[in-house]
Amino acid sequence: MIGIDLIKTSRMERFIERFGDKALQKFLSQNEINLIKNHKTAAGFWATKEACSKALGIGIGKECGFFDITISKTKNGAPILTLSEKLMSDFNIKNTSVSITHDGEYAIAVVAIETF
Repeated sequence: MIGIDLIKTSRMERFIERFGDKALQKFLSQNEINLIKNHKTAAGFWATKEACSKALGIGIGKECGFFDITISKTKNGAPILTLSEKLMSDFNIKNTSVSITHDGEYAIAVVAIETF
């Protein structure tokens, strides 16, 4: 299953300007917030979580919340996606892959999910 999402980074910049730290707390854990360098990084993380929910075919909502999807990084800075046990079990997920890119005023994420 594959999901993709695109966000204009200025949208995230306005979100953070309006709500401050609480903006990031609405969709990121503290460990994820610690990885954020600027509004563009935050936009990439938002796009990743949205792309993951789309790959599952359910979107962000009742079955899959922002905190069911966790983003971390390898020692080389590559993103890693970890899903909650509930999602892993409910969707028979074997493996996940993610790619995040930024171009100009946009952040784009693609998530691939492999099932059993």
